[in-house]
Amino acid sequence: MSLKSRIAPHVASYLLGAPRLERHRAKAERQRLSADEPHIVEVFHDPADPYSQLLMQVLPDFEARYHVAIRTHVIGPPADSAVPERELLQAYARKDAEDLASEAGINFTNANAAPAENTAEADARLKALGHYQGGMIYYAGEWYWGIDRLHYLEDRLQTLGARKNTGVEAHIFSPPKVPRGTLKTSPKNSVDLHWYFSFRSPYSAISVDRISALANNYGANLKLRFVLPMVMRGLPVPPEKKRYIPRDTAREARRLGVAFGKVCDPVGSPVERGYAVLAWAISQDKGLEFAHCFFEYVWAKGVDAGSDKGLRKIVEASGLEWAGAQLALQNEGWHITAETNRAEMMSLGIWGVPSFRVGEEIVWGQDRLWAVETALRKLTE
Repeated sequence: MSLKSRIAPHVASYLLGAPRLERHRAKAERQRLSADEPHIVEVFHDPADPYSQLLMQVLPDFEARYHVAIRTHVIGPPADSAVPERELLQAYARKDAEDLASEAGINFTNANAAPAENTAEADARLKALGHYQGGMIYYAGEWYWGIDRLHYLEDRLQTLGARKNTGVEAHIFSPPKVPRGTLKTSPKNSVDLHWYFSFRSPYSAISVDRISALANNYGANLKLRFVLPMVMRGLPVPPEKKRYIPRDTAREARRLGVAFGKVCDPVGSPVERGYAVLAWAISQDKGLEFAHCFFEYVWAKGVDAGSDKGLRKIVEASGLEWAGAQLALQNEGWHITAETNRAEMMSLGIWGVPSFRVGEEIVWGQDRLWAVETALRKLTE
């Protein structure tokens, strides 16, 4: 194990931990009070983005609930480096935003608007604060994406006493936790549930328990479709995205009660070694167990899967023999499987992980597992 792999997990645990977040929030509030400022909420609106449009629709309700000063910046579309598959995103976002609105009980139709012009100043403000796309809210050092993350800001403002009405009231939208139900009459393996994921994806890491529970609850046959991480496929990832995603994942993990944060980044050799063993584990009917342990040990326990010592811990924790894993590491066939999975995923109009397919329903994102459950219920009830 290298010095970096020994130190990095502890640094990540500190940076992504709740204690540091609470200290940061307390400092921000002290500074606000000292400056005698209101609760300034900055909204970055991309008129061509369906998620931005949906957020703008609920902002009047949000403003009516809280003592806030909203400053709206109209920005342009994100740079190519932030959306390497722009056309796929645009097509998917239209349907997804409408499905999200329906789940939230909001009457919404995508306006199919043109991008804004003359946005240089607003774009510079977005970049200066450390983000890369529209539909975002910035408040006192933290980012909140669309109505999916708005409840976090509502909780924070309520804690600060910024609620106009002190009575208990539900969030504008509270993302449902899944599984929400169990279809006990469903026969085992009655439907296939395809899970496209990457061992380097933090959102995939916090999905494994819930996707496993969904498959079990609805008698679905879980298909593990591993793909190479975007950065290992030569696709750019801007620094702002690299900073935002782990912090957002840590926040989601705390809400869901999932261990996360003591991370030993598996990019490169650890992912490749993990996939070699995973392909073998799948053939031994232990694929899910190995995937679960890989995510747990790498993303929550800081284990270096690039070392034999670290990978052996993961292998044996999943109920497999290290001798068999050593043989699997010599098999390069996983490359073909990963590329086949990637091509299949792209053909479905999805470019990122985690993504899911149930019948004809295609879903992207760990925060859309409620949509996966809805699809499972329709096919199995």
